[in-house]
Amino acid sequence: MRPLTPADLNPAVANVQYAVRGELAIKAEDYRGKLESKDHGLPFNRVINSNIGNPQQKGLDQPPITFSRQVAALMEYPPLIDIVKDKWPSDVIARAQELQAEIGSIGAYSHSKGVPLIRRSVAKFISDRDGFPCDPEDIFLTAGASAGVSLLLNVLITPPKTGILIPIPQYPLYTATLAQYNGVALPYHLSEPDGWSTSLDEIKAALAKADNDGITARALVIINPGNPTGSLLDVPTMEAVVRLCEEHSLVLLADEVYQTNLHSPSTHPFHSFKQVVRRLDSPIPLFSFHSTSKGVTGECGRRGGYFECTNISDEVRALLYKMVSVGLCPPLSGQVGVDCMVRPPKAGEPSYDLYKKETDTIHAALAQRTKLMAERLNALPGVSCVNSPGALYLYPKLELPDKAVEEAKRLGKSPDTLYALELLDETGICVVPGSGFGQKVGEHHYRLTCLCPGVEEYVGALEKFHNKFVQKYGGL
Repeated sequence: MRPLTPADLNPAVANVQYAVRGELAIKAEDYRGKLESKDHGLPFNRVINSNIGNPQQKGLDQPPITFSRQVAALMEYPPLIDIVKDKWPSDVIARAQELQAEIGSIGAYSHSKGVPLIRRSVAKFISDRDGFPCDPEDIFLTAGASAGVSLLLNVLITPPKTGILIPIPQYPLYTATLAQYNGVALPYHLSEPDGWSTSLDEIKAALAKADNDGITARALVIINPGNPTGSLLDVPTMEAVVRLCEEHSLVLLADEVYQTNLHSPSTHPFHSFKQVVRRLDSPIPLFSFHSTSKGVTGECGRRGGYFECTNISDEVRALLYKMVSVGLCPPLSGQVGVDCMVRPPKAGEPSYDLYKKETDTIHAALAQRTKLMAERLNALPGVSCVNSPGALYLYPKLELPDKAVEEAKRLGKSPDTLYALELLDETGICVVPGSGFGQKVGEHHYRLTCLCPGVEEYVGALEKFHNKFVQKYGGL
């Protein structure tokens, strides 16, 4: 029998690249294994995974929200209610009993769009947030926001050449998924000098290029707050984006998974595209995504999320329902997590004080770490870093010595990949090179999370490495 080889597989698979779990992450895991040996010989004693927004990963200090975990525990093992009913808050017990009455066992399948009660909870959350009604039938619960993004890109791409406008830098989920489904990425650059703002001129230029290349532009992706940049859109820009979608008959894909990760909400608030579309009475088709993985919930492994359909016909919605039915249903534990995210304890309820203390502490830690890291990085020679008002990341720009660029070329790597690999080799800190997110020709960046504890020691290691790297390659 002839063995299975890569040549026997779908050729689109070879084109899929996902930088946040790529070369750097693989090497970091190898180092983690070596560190288990006492005589490992490495110049560091732990690996710090700053490459991915994974708040509860081992080595970081973001604890789960007690309310969410208590409800989850009772859903996993309902007899636990009899043991803790006089010890745990009554609103936890009541929530679990309400969900159990609706769901039964979380070991069973649910409705393919998600548990109806939880979809109603999501619809109320959106209505309260935006001031406009939301129909629970417009809600699809998903295995994290990524599953929803993958589904929508799959159904939007039609042969022979369908283009999706994506911001650069972008979260590599989009380029990876487009490669998988043979879609065409239509990049538009964000403006770094303007705080990574969204440029309508860049989008228009990308549309013109697509038209000239014979590519049908079908949809526009906006990541707000931005990943990897942490930027936030203002309302006038959002309104202009909506009008542009009207003009060019574009579907708007609004990735809003970091909507509660705001470091200064009084001066940099979040506004949803659903709210803007409804206020403008715009007819554009809109899909909005949210997730339990980010925010202060940080429950990445539970795979909970949803997308909302706005201005989507019954016929299209029925086709989406058919597609999600193929997967039977999203994970029930993730659906329970979504319910806890959109229906947290309210003031006056037994769990509220602890919930507020926990979430306030997480918000404050992220804001403090982001500010400190941006200040220290900006003080380094050849480094400039926009101070992020949202999300979980910083995306510093690097001016690298010519000899470093030449060495990277010799090794067949991008210069920022060389920088990131040497950073990992010397400090154990794993970041993602900017080449994995997209950037202008001749520019170099890397993304790092603001989740790491011991931020003084962490940034100190970054500073020491950077200065050594610049000196090694002849200075700037």
